[in-house]
Amino acid sequence: MFASEAQLVARLTGLGRTVATAESLTAGLVAATIADVPGASAVLRGGAVTYATDTKASVLGVDPDLLAAGGPVQAEVAEQMAAGVRRVFGADYGVATTGVAGPDPQGDAPVGLVFVAVAGPAGVRSVRLELSGDRDRIRRRSAIEAIRLVLVSLSTEPTVDHTEDHTEGSREGGQHGTPAAAE
Repeated sequence: MFASEAQLVARLTGLGRTVATAESLTAGLVAATIADVPGASAVLRGGAVTYATDTKASVLGVDPDLLAAGGPVQAEVAEQMAAGVRRVFGADYGVATTGVAGPDPQGDAPVGLVFVAVAGPAGVRSVRLELSGDRDRIRRRSAIEAIRLVLVSLSTEPTVDHTEDHTEGSREGGQHGTPAAAE
């Protein structure tokens, strides 16, 4: 377990928010990583492993024409997956991963090309990752980046200051698409 998923569960719990996952190359790793944190059941609504391209359309509502035109490894596909899983599970946030873990490229998409997206109350954002290493490293790094991107999205949510006057404040997050800005 890493600090980021514990931080995610704590932040979601504190805000009374929920998350759902839509996963292709990570095949459930994002959901499993979140579920490793005690108390995750309060925030994790569920997940969909849409490993096959056609299931992205049939389960999550990704535009079949988009998939036919450019394949599953695109930013817009990840964004539609995130929005779809949010809708399917009735979650406040949907997070999605799609990409190529290897060992072989997928069409024009090279090994290590990954798109991660988050859909939430403030809209949808995605990032492109170009990862190196073996299949396991690419999948694990993708899961970590997915969790970080949700944290970035949560950074725009108001937080409650638990001082005596109970004033409400807000914290500004990083720019869209910068997972490194997560806490």
